[in-house]
Amino acid sequence: MSVRAARDDAPRAVLLDLGDVLVGWDPFGPYAGRMARADVEAMFAQVGFATLNRRADGGTPWADLVAEVAVAAPQHARALELYPRHFADSLTGPVPGSAELVAELHAAGVALYGLTNWSAEHFACAQPAAPAIGLLRGVLVSGEVGMLKPDPAFFRLAIERFGLEPARTVFVDDSPENVAGAAAVGLDAVPFTGADELRRQLCARGLPVRDVTA
Repeated sequence: MSVRAARDDAPRAVLLDLGDVLVGWDPFGPYAGRMARADVEAMFAQVGFATLNRRADGGTPWADLVAEVAVAAPQHARALELYPRHFADSLTGPVPGSAELVAELHAAGVALYGLTNWSAEHFACAQPAAPAIGLLRGVLVSGEVGMLKPDPAFFRLAIERFGLEPARTVFVDDSPENVAGAAAVGLDAVPFTGADELRRQLCARGLPVRDVTA
């Protein structure tokens, strides 16, 4: 196994999603030891947790969301409040293999950035759970700017803020919708299905990471 030098036509930057690409996320983690899984699943379904979580990622404070549930479904408000209170428990640590890839790219001088749908009030929990995030030159957080993937405006803001050349920037995300949105604005979008496959994709593009097929 060897590390090849970057080709002249290799991408100049890599733009990474964070959740389930660099750091694992389990929304049931904050309830472990506090509520039965079946009860949490029922509560999530009844309050529309996925929608609430996306609104939080878009900038709505969790306190406001809990207050809404306290009116619409008061029996679930206290249970829902456990999620933001114990958010750090939703992060399961580095995604296997991703930290090594980030470290190799960083050591080779490749420009690394993050683009994440994440609540602004909880973003500080990200790097302690996955230290490789600290190697990124910058991270654009949805909750801080009020935009969400796959909104084209969010991708364009990242391109502008980080000074990216879309065609020579690899974008990596585990969401097919986000991958499609990135491709629509000209980024070289790659679906994340695991670190080994991502390594193969990066090698194929001429980036200087260890070639496990050599």
